[in-house]
Amino acid sequence: MNVLNVGKSALTVAQLGIATTGHNIANASTPGYNRQSIVQKAAAAQSFGNGYLGQGAEVGTIVRSYDDVLAKQVINTTSNQSSSSVYLQGINEVNSLLSDDKAGVSAVMTNFFRSVSAAAANPSDIATRQTVISNAQSLVSRFTAVNSRLDEMRSNINTQVSTSVATINSYASSIADLNEKIKQAFSSTGNPPNDLMDQRDLLVAKISEQIKTTVLPQQDNTYNVSIGNGIPIVLGNQSQDLYAVPNDTDSTRLEVGYGASGSPKPISGSLTGGALGGALQFRDETLDTVQNQLGQLAITFATAFNNQHKQGTDLTGTVGQNMFNIAGPVAISNRNNTDQSKQASVAITDPSQLTSSNYTLEYVNGQYNITRQNDKYVWTNVTLPFNQDGITINTNTSSPTNGDSYLIKPTQYAASGLTLAVTDVEKLALADNPSKGESDNTNALKLADLQNQNFVRVNASSTNRTFAQAYALTTSAVGIKANQMSIINQADKTALDNATSAMQSQSGVNLDEEAANLLRYQQAYQAAGKMMQIASNMFDTLLSLGR
Repeated sequence: MNVLNVGKSALTVAQLGIATTGHNIANASTPGYNRQSIVQKAAAAQSFGNGYLGQGAEVGTIVRSYDDVLAKQVINTTSNQSSSSVYLQGINEVNSLLSDDKAGVSAVMTNFFRSVSAAAANPSDIATRQTVISNAQSLVSRFTAVNSRLDEMRSNINTQVSTSVATINSYASSIADLNEKIKQAFSSTGNPPNDLMDQRDLLVAKISEQIKTTVLPQQDNTYNVSIGNGIPIVLGNQSQDLYAVPNDTDSTRLEVGYGASGSPKPISGSLTGGALGGALQFRDETLDTVQNQLGQLAITFATAFNNQHKQGTDLTGTVGQNMFNIAGPVAISNRNNTDQSKQASVAITDPSQLTSSNYTLEYVNGQYNITRQNDKYVWTNVTLPFNQDGITINTNTSSPTNGDSYLIKPTQYAASGLTLAVTDVEKLALADNPSKGESDNTNALKLADLQNQNFVRVNASSTNRTFAQAYALTTSAVGIKANQMSIINQADKTALDNATSAMQSQSGVNLDEEAANLLRYQQAYQAAGKMMQIASNMFDTLLSLGR
């Protein structure tokens, strides 16, 4: 009977080996699947008078080939690659928008000043004047079109925030459920539920595509999962939802919220990596900057032209008026301010000193502090009205509530709000003195010369640039950043490919190897069957002796 039992154990082990190998083959293309194998060991031997006699073999457990270090590398590189890919896609679009002659502002502005120069050469010619009006309208339209495209990209980022938040919440909830099932499986059998663990690791990898993810395995075989700078979204069998919430000072700008569902706190500043982190980083670093710089250019150009235009006289001898209507700066109250009737105000006093930055005005412990967002420079305990960087900031009250804050946007909406004020060719003020007649081109020459003067302050420097130079610097900066992101993204792709390849080498299913295992277990199964046949013959021989 011992031989039969040994043969039976060998059959069982070979059968489990074939089943496990078949499971590997069946899941060779299953996302997140890690190769499994049986852990075979000798059964406990039985003591006889002349020694211990083996009792065959048994399967201790079934394990998966999984390396925590390699898995962590895959998670990190996935997050990095997703982030740089989204950033690169966005900045490439901005780069194409600004640098394309048919889409950008540069060529249209050149045409506008060229038409002004032509009008200066023949100031009484109506057709030439009409060209100035037409090109001015084209320039305004181009400012608006570029800004509209930037707004669309901003809207797309809001969609990305909402989609990523919903995706992360779904995955986090599923991980919490799997945590509970895995914990119970370990507790009831002591063996690892390999397929459930694969599903959980796949979900962690999916979250890392959306945001930087950190996993902390627990002693009860559950995962705690955190995002960004250690913000937990899964603790055992509990998950914490994220929320897509409006920015406190800009309702059109969605942020990621965390905490109680009724009052989530914004955490966007703590989030990096993944598609979500890349989108937020692109918005903060590039999109906001470019849109503000475009608005800064619109303000300085339109103001300079208006000021000079008002120095001249038109064909009717009337003093010139504003050529362009300029949208004013904006001061937005934080939605958490106690009294929304207490508001801030901002006015542009010197466009040549404007920066492309936003500002934050805060009232804390009885004093006003103002922060320039671009470089985080802070003016503390300032007295209102506050004059700096070509703007004046004030409030409509002498006693805001402690903790109230306001976001100041001097330039962001200027490009979208730029319109043409003069559409009548006779209203073009190209002359300097009505007594000189229609041939007077004095003011037209001054208007044309505006393109050569340094009106635009660049990056808070003390050196101003011409309109064309300022626009070129913006385009150049975007192009350089796009090139940097392309290099970073390529490096991230290589790192991800290497990490994935290493992970697949360790955990992936090799069909050649599985075919060899099938043959090996088949031979073992056949040998075990032969053993049982021999044991049966021996048993029959033994029985025949008694007949």
